[in-house]
Amino acid sequence: MASIKDVAASAGVSVATVSRVLNAHPSVSADARTRVLAAVEELGYRPNVVARSLRTDQTRTLGLVISDVLNPYFTELARSVEEEARALGYSVIIGNADEQPEIQDHHVRNLLDRRIDGLLVSPTDGGSPLMLDAARSGTPMVFVDRWIPGVDVPVVRADGRAAVRDLVTHLHSLGHRRLAIIAGPAATTTGSERVEVFRAVLAEYGLALPDAYIGQGDFQAESGRRVTEGFLDLPEPPDVVFATDNLMALGALDAVRARGLRVPDDIALAAFDDIPWFVHTDPPVTAIAQPTGELGRAAVRALVDRIEGRTPRSVTLPARLVVRRSCGEPATTPVPSPTQSPSPVQRSTS
Repeated sequence: MASIKDVAASAGVSVATVSRVLNAHPSVSADARTRVLAAVEELGYRPNVVARSLRTDQTRTLGLVISDVLNPYFTELARSVEEEARALGYSVIIGNADEQPEIQDHHVRNLLDRRIDGLLVSPTDGGSPLMLDAARSGTPMVFVDRWIPGVDVPVVRADGRAAVRDLVTHLHSLGHRRLAIIAGPAATTTGSERVEVFRAVLAEYGLALPDAYIGQGDFQAESGRRVTEGFLDLPEPPDVVFATDNLMALGALDAVRARGLRVPDDIALAAFDDIPWFVHTDPPVTAIAQPTGELGRAAVRALVDRIEGRTPRSVTLPARLVVRRSCGEPATTPVPSPTQSPSPVQRSTS
């Protein structure tokens, strides 16, 4: 295996010059840089990352703790984080919290022990002392998708309030008046916010949100199934169920089908977090889509800014409503792909 001395000899420069080139130091001439990079390529030289980290106190490694790796939303988020980090010269170590605060803290602790340069987290709740200590101690950190109120850490997230408003308006226009919601954990910012916005927009239309129409889920499919079964057992079931994440929507769909019922003939279904599967269900699911890839990329850029001494900023991107056929839309309604994003609100018309 080639060493840095071999690269220096091949390029006709000093070891110090090779080191400066590999660390993107601006003092190296263009000619020397070209010769060094050519020698690196020819010899197949790979820097000793561990040794470099001991000298520079940097590992060029980021930690990412996501809430649930089985959720397609977070899988896509993790992919975009890894791609952007790689483009900026960083590697990523990923931990899956499985929506459990104790597992989240386990990953955060291990990542900090590995001397990562910075941490991206989608918090499972707002009460982790370890997370609060890490943020307050100056650890470079960015919250992505979810956040902890009152903690001075940049947040990169989607604002779904306008999209929820568009969804309620759409459902109202289709004649639905009894709207129910499968909520996420109240301890998460996304779980509480989506219920609050849904309730507020219903009130603007003069519609109530009875306690019986609020089901407590946990962003897992089984909870969506359980809550929907409860809705179906009510003396007056809702016209439509709004699941506040994609896995709970799939659980709701299973519950409806298990009763021999059909969406939307017997009960309508809408979801927060669009996924590719929704265009293949029967009927295709009307959903709120988040700009997941851009969220991941923006989160990495904010974290690298913090690591490299620049001032990071919080980023809020719009979500959009994608209208398909699961809420009683006309059978001729086109079925948009989850990858289409021509506007903040994507509507299909007959």
